[in-house]
Amino acid sequence: MALESIGMLGLFISAFISSTIAPGGSEAVLAYLVNNQQYAVTNLVLVATIGNTLGALTTWWLGMWAAKKYPAENLLTEKQRKSLHTLRHWGSWALLFSWLPVVGDGLCFAGGWLKLSLISSLLAIFIGKALRYIAVAYAFI
Repeated sequence: MALESIGMLGLFISAFISSTIAPGGSEAVLAYLVNNQQYAVTNLVLVATIGNTLGALTTWWLGMWAAKKYPAENLLTEKQRKSLHTLRHWGSWALLFSWLPVVGDGLCFAGGWLKLSLISSLLAIFIGKALRYIAVAYAFI
């Protein structure tokens, strides 16, 4: 593997892991690579966005899997059920906020649990993540 692609691969892996249940710091990796000026900023943003979106979809899928084994009605408190009801009301649009720390992973998980449309969820997640990475990247140009 060419040495030039290691930075992009590292960014992709960091972005993917950061968007699953495990904590990560893909913004710091992106900022470092943007500041290093070795790669085109648009390529960096695209790689980070794709990695982070795929990680979020993994969490979304885990939510869908969990819903099959553990129905919400049997496990959740009344407050948690109200939160799910609010998410159901907003639908996939709520996943625009999947970039938020801590809350974002929960939104993706709940989106899968509620079996929100995969295509709509993917689009909303991608847009939210892209906007966040664009803001981070251009802060370090």
